[in-house]
Amino acid sequence: MSTEELQNEQQFIDRLYDRLGVLRAEAQSLAKASLAQVGRGQQARLERDVTVAEHGRTAAELAGVESGLCFGRIDLAETGTGPGHHHIGRIGIRDDDTERTPLLIDWRAPVARPFYLATGHTPMGLVRRRHLTTEGRVVTALHDEILDLGDATRTGHEDPNGDAVLLAALNAARTGRMGDIVQTIQAEQDRIIRAPHQGVMVVEGGPGTGKTAVALHRAAYLLYAQREVLAKRAVLIVGPNPAFLGYIGEVLPSLGETGVLLSTVGELYPGVTATGTDTAEAAEVKGRAELAGVLESYVRARQSVPDDAIEVDHDDYGSLFLERAMAEDARARARETRLPHNLGRPYFAFHIIDALTDQLVERLGADPHGGPNLLGPDDIAQLGKEIATSAEVHAAIESLWPTLTPERLITDFLADPEGLDERDAKAVRRTGGPFTPADVPLLDEAAELLGVDDSAERAAEEAERQERIAYAQGVLDVSYASRTYEFEDKEDAQDGDTEASEVLGAHDVIDAERMAERHEEADHRSAAERAAADRTWAFGHIIVDEAQELSAMAWRLLMRRVPTRSMTLVGDPAQTGDEAGCGAWEAILEPYVQDRWELVRLGVNYRTPAEIMDLAAGVLQAGTPEFEPPRSVRSTGVPPWTRRTDDLPDAVADAVARDLPDEGRLAVIAPRALHEALAPRLEGVQAGGEPDLTHRVVLLDARQSKGLEFDAVVVVEPAAMRTSDLYVALTRATRTLGILHTGTLPKGLRQGD
Repeated sequence: MSTEELQNEQQFIDRLYDRLGVLRAEAQSLAKASLAQVGRGQQARLERDVTVAEHGRTAAELAGVESGLCFGRIDLAETGTGPGHHHIGRIGIRDDDTERTPLLIDWRAPVARPFYLATGHTPMGLVRRRHLTTEGRVVTALHDEILDLGDATRTGHEDPNGDAVLLAALNAARTGRMGDIVQTIQAEQDRIIRAPHQGVMVVEGGPGTGKTAVALHRAAYLLYAQREVLAKRAVLIVGPNPAFLGYIGEVLPSLGETGVLLSTVGELYPGVTATGTDTAEAAEVKGRAELAGVLESYVRARQSVPDDAIEVDHDDYGSLFLERAMAEDARARARETRLPHNLGRPYFAFHIIDALTDQLVERLGADPHGGPNLLGPDDIAQLGKEIATSAEVHAAIESLWPTLTPERLITDFLADPEGLDERDAKAVRRTGGPFTPADVPLLDEAAELLGVDDSAERAAEEAERQERIAYAQGVLDVSYASRTYEFEDKEDAQDGDTEASEVLGAHDVIDAERMAERHEEADHRSAAERAAADRTWAFGHIIVDEAQELSAMAWRLLMRRVPTRSMTLVGDPAQTGDEAGCGAWEAILEPYVQDRWELVRLGVNYRTPAEIMDLAAGVLQAGTPEFEPPRSVRSTGVPPWTRRTDDLPDAVADAVARDLPDEGRLAVIAPRALHEALAPRLEGVQAGGEPDLTHRVVLLDARQSKGLEFDAVVVVEPAAMRTSDLYVALTRATRTLGILHTGTLPKGLRQGD
């Protein structure tokens, strides 16, 4: 029976992959056929491009799910109707469009949920749960869990413990890229993944509890359950650094989802590449919530008034004088609009121009005998136009209320940080150089304070639209004239021509404006692509990994991106390493949602063996005795090792040669100051920049290792690390951990602590 079950599943897998191949070929064929279409006119070309993009995305999504396409089966209790079992996989696939029951059930579908939640105590209508292990298209193993002990049927593939598949996944060699957990989602994780997407959910968990994996699968689930809404608004996933985003980058495509934007906070200001670096002190100051008020005051300070009157030369009429009282009145009126700086500037300019016009009118039109003004309305209007077009007048206005860009404002502020005390100003002061990730929230804040005066662009767009309408009207007029000539001026017209003349023409079914709209340039980018280029984009949902690390200013930026406050935040306050990080969830969320958020905790450590977790927990318990680490689900029997050395580079090279597994990855985690000395002793490793996580050996600092995992880890000079950073470094290993040091070990790692 064992061989027969394998053969049956293999036949099904073959059938499934054949169907997947057909669907991919159809999508590719439709894309090619659409591309080859040569339609008449711009509208036809736009429709063709949209069709090609849609079929291309479908083909890419189908290609992404090919590995491990089907991973499970649920056998249902006898009901007398319907199928006896369902196969569960990455996406739903039907044999044909008319089939009511899918060949493969999407793991996110409600009918698939018992695969993750059913137990012997609560079987949820199942008699058996089967895990399929495959390599490519070949079924290599079956693991069956009996959920109805009253069913005497046995397949020969029963797994008495029910966790063989999970343990196999946990013990597998790492590849440098995160794999999905769709085959091994646990019940506590499933409840979080499928939770409704309204509001803010905080997922807290220690190292190895699967926070990141849960967040990514939640993104895939929400896109499945709320496709209509989220496909238009997109989902944003925010990670701590580019290396981390590369590490998780293949998870969602493997689940059939390609329309998600992955980004760091430092990449969320379009047009700016934040390649600079800050000191820890500078990043902390820039991340404070009070910087919002400092920048607001800095902008208001750029709305100045002159100490003495500004003399403005005005051609034949002599000088005009822009006086302090005049500027103060104009500034007050502009500020009353409560518009951002650049949008308020036209109001300031209007009032200045009006005041200067009054000044000139009074000079030129004054009656020497005290009578009424001698200038008429037309004369006054002409003088106003002359002043409004005067380059000298606009130069004076610009000196008092300049047009500013966020980049210019923040560059000026960092060169001379007004509003900060001397210590903080010294920490952030910088002249020139690229923007840093900590500058991006400041740029975003500046953009909000300044606004964009796009009146000129909108006027140009409207003029272009009117040109298109005029052109379309001309086309319709020509079409109408042509038809009139055809049906009225033919000398050999027959009786039937009268009927022919009643056939509708283009001008009968469409007006010029609608015709022009059809020929407007269409945007074929996906929602995620458009969102990446639009600072003001409102996302349907945002997921933030390592959320405890973000500064108060970074949270202001993110909250602008999700007005609905639909968010999933994952992290662990015990791992807060950034001095600018908020750490506590209340500090993060209270300014935006008060207490209207839900906290769930993950308490099981799937990554770190118990021997390593006990050592890492001791580091935190040395300072916080009440700290409770997550419970490890496995033990390897291999304790961490610790060695003292006087030659770190040689010791690191020896440790790597000894601990590097035959398969998998090893990380050397050391303070950044040691990287230049260590890198030459590690083959293929360079100091600085973002590490290549697919390399068998990588060199990282503790912050770079956040969210990552490796088969083996060597931690170097732990005493030079902050306690929270050391805790992170010690919990990255799935098999072995070694510690090298030159001096005294930190409390919690010393023998006898």
